[in-house]
This record gives sequence, structure tokens and C-alpha cells, in this order.
Amino acid sequence: MGYNQLKYRKIFGLLVAFMVLVTLLFIGAMIFARTMLANLVESEFNNRKVEVLDQSVQPFNEFFNDKIPEISYYQGFLDSVKASDYANDVLRKNPFVEKVLFYDVTVTNSDSVEKGIKYNHLMVYPKSIISFVLNKENKFIAERKNSAGVQDYVEDFNSMVLKFVGFLDGVTDSTTMTDTDIYKVFYAMGAGKVSYMNIPRVTDLLAYKRMMLLADMPKMAYDQDLFMFVINPNRIKIKNVVPNLYEKIMVVPIVSGNVTDQRYYWETELALPNALSDYKLQYVSSERFINKEINRRFFPVSLGISLIYLILLSISYLIYRNVIINKKLFQLQYDFINNLTHEFKTPVSVIKIAGNNIQSGDKLSISEQKMYGKILDQEADKLNSLMNKLLSFAQIENKAIKANKEQVDVVQFCEPIFAAVKLKYPDFNFSYKIQIQHDMMVDTTLLQSVFQNLIDNAYKYSEPQRKYLHIDVQQNKKNFVIKFKDRGIGINKKEFNSIFKKFYRVKNQFNQQGSIGLGLAFCKEIVDFMGGEIKIESVLNEGTTFILFLPLGPKKI
Repeated sequence: MGYNQLKYRKIFGLLVAFMVLVTLLFIGAMIFARTMLANLVESEFNNRKVEVLDQSVQPFNEFFNDKIPEISYYQGFLDSVKASDYANDVLRKNPFVEKVLFYDVTVTNSDSVEKGIKYNHLMVYPKSIISFVLNKENKFIAERKNSAGVQDYVEDFNSMVLKFVGFLDGVTDSTTMTDTDIYKVFYAMGAGKVSYMNIPRVTDLLAYKRMMLLADMPKMAYDQDLFMFVINPNRIKIKNVVPNLYEKIMVVPIVSGNVTDQRYYWETELALPNALSDYKLQYVSSERFINKEINRRFFPVSLGISLIYLILLSISYLIYRNVIINKKLFQLQYDFINNLTHEFKTPVSVIKIAGNNIQSGDKLSISEQKMYGKILDQEADKLNSLMNKLLSFAQIENKAIKANKEQVDVVQFCEPIFAAVKLKYPDFNFSYKIQIQHDMMVDTTLLQSVFQNLIDNAYKYSEPQRKYLHIDVQQNKKNFVIKFKDRGIGINKKEFNSIFKKFYRVKNQFNQQGSIGLGLAFCKEIVDFMGGEIKIESVLNEGTTFILFLPLGPKKI
């Protein structure tokens, strides 16, 4: 017994250690998972800003790559009306374009022009300059300007023309313009400005070159169109495609500072491209906002980890429950062996004493012989009854026998048993009532054992002054209902689920003399074996009622 107790203690110790280890691993896994997610969110915060930039500047890129080159379709023949239509379309569809300047440019070798850029014999000058804007009421305004009116953009115009005439030096009959040449010569980008000159044909470029190099060329003039677009980066519409990471995104000058209180904010930035390069996108998120995103991602992960933890805890609980059940079963078996030994030891001891007395007695009177014979017979019957009960229980439990059912008159079955009760227990306040219309289909031997067990228990577990039992035999539409109602010590409701288990004994003063704990288990096995059911109702210190439900047999004739 001591060895087994030690073994169970070790198992409990291992279970506790396992649960502590699992709990520590659970806590560690949760901390590790949240830390990893926080690092992942931080990495995405710094890396996914490019997605926002690409989406936000996409309208500008489409304008730069698709809309601006449309000017070349006119081959320098844009007049003020067509230029006005083009500018109106640009301003309304591209809010980041604040102003459009249209230069109607002339390229000539005439000496009569005084203002412009002259390179050798080639003169490039604006015949007219028109400014296009949308006012506060979103009304389209076109206004002609002179050179003084566009003083802020003179250097951009001059730079564009100088690049163009410089390119003419290298033009030959075999010249083909690559995309690189086009962007290098016919585009100019400054801070908040994009300039574009229409791309002439190669034949026109060769004509310009001859006009530039040859003094005796006839006087000629060609038209070129030059547009200058004034860009306001603050009008770029920011498309926050990652709203779960960036709480606020702003367009700010490239030289602007950071958020004042850096402790409570995450911040990163990315410079805008091309004509927007004097500005940057500044991405800002508060700690609270970022923690909300981390927690959102952490929630399903924590659920998964918690599920695994609960599964492991459930396994631990099942192991613990099985250990407890095995421990109880071991204790029940241990008690069973002790009680069974006691049950066998008592009649064996009595038989041995009677045998010794018979053997040592020289002459026994007839009354003494009858007394010893009766003692030997009674004790042998006890042993035989105990062995038969154990054997029958094992056979029923293992389905090793078949119920020998027969049609029985209920009154004829019950009355001999009840008559024997009055003889066996003369001090028993015993009564019964039978109200039935059907016969029983039962194994009479097995059912008699059930009756006898329940009657004996009612007598055994009652105080001397409360030895009372009433048996009520009735029937309903489906079953016989047989109630055994006593006024004994009662049974605690906590033990209702255990009293029908084999080897289980209710702890009370009436069980001190030893019991193998098979009586009620034997009754339940028999009732179940015959297709019935047994239930219990009990109140401590008031009494117990056992109720049998047995299938109806044929109707009495």
C-alpha cells in the first residue's frame, strides 16, 4: 500500500511539473509571439511606405508620361484656343497642377528680332505667353503675359532653349531620338515645375541646324510649342493604402523637422520624385495606434497558442482524472480484498472452531451434535452464497450468461419473498401494495436477488427504532414501477453517481463491520441485464427510495 501511494505521489508530482512547464511555455510563447509581431509591424511601417508613395504619385506619373507628350501631336501648330482647351483639361483633371504657362515659340534666322536667345544665326523667342489658372471659384482664367509678367520663369525658359540649341549641334541625317534624348532635351524639371517642348521631326531639326550654322540661308521661321506646368505638391492626393500602419500622412517640405514628441510616435519619411523633390511624404503613427494594430494581429495568434495550451491542459486533466480514478479503483479493490477476506474469514473461523470442538470432544450429546451440525451448515451456506454472488456478478458483467426469462404472476412472485421478510426480520415494520394488470417476463432467480439485496439494505441501514420498509408494485403504460421506501439513514446526493459502482461503500457507522461493496452494483447489473432501470431518491436522516423500472409482460388473462 505504501509503495502504491508513493507511486501516485510521483505521478501527481510529474503532472504538476508538466502543467507548470506548459504554463511557462504558454507565457513565453505569448511574449515571444507579441514581440515578433511588434518587430514585423515596425518593419512593415518602414518598408510599406513605398506602396503609399507609388499610389499617391501615380496620377502625377500618368500626367507626366501620358498627358504632357500630347503636345507633340500638334507639331508646333497649337494656337491660343487649342492651348486653352488643353490647359483647361489639364488643370481640371490634375489638381496638383496649379498653373499652366503656354509659350508660342518661334525659331528663326531673321536678324530683325531683338529679344530672345540667339545662338550663331539662330534666334528662339516667344511670340506670346499665356497663363492659365483656375480661380477660387474654379473658374478657368486665361491671361496673356509679357516677359516681365513671367519673370520668375525666365531662367527655366532660357535653360530649356539652351538645351535645345545645344542638341542641334549633334543632329545628323541618321539621328534617331531615344527616350533618353527626349527626356534630356525636351523635358526640364525644377522645384515645382515641369517644362516641355514639342518634339520636332528630324527634318525640322536639320533645318534648324542649317539656319543656325549658315549665314546665307533664306530667312525662315518655324513654330514650336513650349508648356510650363507649375506643380503644387500639397495638392497631391495621398492614398493611404496601408491605413492600419499609418495614422497620418502629410506632404511637407524636405527640410521640415520631425514630430515634436518622438517618444509617443513612430515616424518615417520618403522624398517625392522629379518635380516634387523639394517635398516629402511624412508618415506618422501614435504608439496607441500601432499597439492597436499589433493587438489586432496578435489576437488570432494568441487564440491559437491558447487553444494549444488548453488542449495540453485538457490532456493533463484527463491524465489526472484517470490517475484519480485508478487510485480510487485501487483503493476499492484493496478494500474489496480486505472485506472479502473478512467475509470469508468469519465463517471459516467458525467452521474451524466447530470442527476442533467436534474433534476434541470425547462424547458429544445429540443436542451438541445438532448444534455443531447446524453451525457448519449455516456457515457453509454463507460461503456458498458469497461465492455464488461473486460468480453471478462476474458472469452478468461479462455477458457470460443469458437471462432465463419466463412469464410470472407478480403476486405469486412477490408474496413468498415478503412472507420470508416477516420471518427473517420480526422487528421490521414491513408493508407492501400490489396494483398490476400484467404478468412479468423476468429471470425470477436474478430478480429475487435484487429484491433480497434491497430489503436487506433497508433493514441494515436503519436505526433500531426506524426499521421500516414499504414496497409499492405498480405499472404504467410501458413499465412495472417497483418502489422500495425505507426510513433509514439516507444517502448524500453527492454519492448518487457512485453507489452503483462495484466495490463502492457508503461511509457510515453501519459499514464498519465490513462489506465488499457489490450489493447495489449487483442489483444494477441485473436490472440492466433484464432491460430495466434502477433509480434512487434519498434525503439524509429521513430515508431512501429505490425505484425499479421493468418491462411489462403479457396482460393477465
